[in-house]
Amino acid sequence: MEKIFYTLLGSLPIIARVTAGYAALTNRDGKRIKTVDSIGNEVIELKGVYYDLAKEAAQKEETVHGMSQLELGAETWCVPIGDYVLCCSNVERVSYSNALKQSLIDALPFIARVAGGEAVVFDSEGKRLASINSNGEMNAKFLGAISKDANEAMKKQKPVIGESNYISGASAVRIPMGKDFGFGFNNEDQIQKNNSLMNEMKKYQNVKYNFSDIIGKTKEIDRAKEVANIAAQSNSNVLIFGETGTGKEVFAQSIHNASNRFNKPFVAINCAAIPQNLMESSFFGYEDGAFTGAKKGGAPGVFEQANGGTLFLDEISEMHLDLQSKILRVLQEREVRRIGSQKEILLDIRVISASNKDLDKLVKEEKFRQDLFYRLNVLDINLPSLRYIRDDIPLLVNHAIRNMNITFGKFVEGIDEEALNILINYNWPGNVRELMNCIEKAFNIIGNGRIIKVEHLPRNIKENFNITDLNENGLDEMLQKYEKEIIEKALSINDGIKSKTADYLKISTTTLWRKMNQLNIESE
Repeated sequence: MEKIFYTLLGSLPIIARVTAGYAALTNRDGKRIKTVDSIGNEVIELKGVYYDLAKEAAQKEETVHGMSQLELGAETWCVPIGDYVLCCSNVERVSYSNALKQSLIDALPFIARVAGGEAVVFDSEGKRLASINSNGEMNAKFLGAISKDANEAMKKQKPVIGESNYISGASAVRIPMGKDFGFGFNNEDQIQKNNSLMNEMKKYQNVKYNFSDIIGKTKEIDRAKEVANIAAQSNSNVLIFGETGTGKEVFAQSIHNASNRFNKPFVAINCAAIPQNLMESSFFGYEDGAFTGAKKGGAPGVFEQANGGTLFLDEISEMHLDLQSKILRVLQEREVRRIGSQKEILLDIRVISASNKDLDKLVKEEKFRQDLFYRLNVLDINLPSLRYIRDDIPLLVNHAIRNMNITFGKFVEGIDEEALNILINYNWPGNVRELMNCIEKAFNIIGNGRIIKVEHLPRNIKENFNITDLNENGLDEMLQKYEKEIIEKALSINDGIKSKTADYLKISTTTLWRKMNQLNIESE
């Protein structure tokens, strides 16, 4: 037994070094005979101190595991061996880890200031333990919240670098400092300051949208932005085509803000929203007493209001023919006269028009003046429907999530694959506007959830996506069905004229005829 005793005593420094903590030998009553630290030095102050867990192990005649009383979070193990109990713990490793964690927490204000954003310390699950902004203030809003990227960093034990969940354009870094905790930082405050500077500059602009607000990387969007940028450097009139919800006014405002008229008025008028009897007074203005009910002192029309800047005529196709001729004269002569006045007011304006209807077709049907069409359509921009640029949907969704996190004060990290697949395959008759509405609805019902799931999507969108169609028909059949629908719609838009339809679809006439035969599309 004496040999065992000295063998156990001799093993204490080795055990302590391996466990990065204390190793102790006690008698069966739990009285410490000797305790050494991880570098092999005896801890004199613990000699003779009773250790309850060692006594418990001796009584049960089995190994006992518990938490150390010497350091929060440290573990200890006691193994009965004959008349003695061998004990070890990771108390020093945990003590070092806790000290490092506290040092990081103390350093967060400096890290946050240098990074230009929030600095955080999180636990093994990615849950925030401390958070400081770049002003050195505690950010208690999301303490206890689990970050998906922080959780991933702790699981992989590798740094994770990605985009901020809150501020578009900001980046965030999450770094594990072992298996128990990690720290991270972002540059959100710096980006917000830059955005504030941009917003300050926007005070000298009359509208809020810029080209940076147009999200998308498909060739169709790139082409539309390219033409819009060209238009911004010109004073020529612009005509924007696109279905409802494709962002026609966003493009119009972006052109205005990128032009040399950015600090001048931008006046938008929806031609479909004005009653017929108010059309002329809305456009041209009127003098005092010009008609019954005229405002005292008169009022300027939209041409006069937009003088020096940009006039945006939305839904131009809804303008009555009689008014079209008067609008044409104003654009030709570059002057306007109020109703009831003999005085001409010189104009310096650029007109941007928008339509969700085929003006070519309306001209042929004599529902829109050809000369006005040519006057408005100097530069034309075609905005694609969302169903034709499905690759941009994930970008739009992530952009919307970041913006709505700020609006709703939530911490939504993204959307799951199944829900995103439904959004990508939905037809989007309301285009980007409908998509933004869909994400906003999800935010209203997600509660404290972190990921948008199928259950959070509007019912009409979920019901529209039927995976059984794919299972029954297969991908080829579905693609053919979709291709047939596109060609039939293109034929309808172009009055069944094959050459125009081919140009519209950007294919040759021969290819169009071949596809019509393959898909059994009748030629009228």
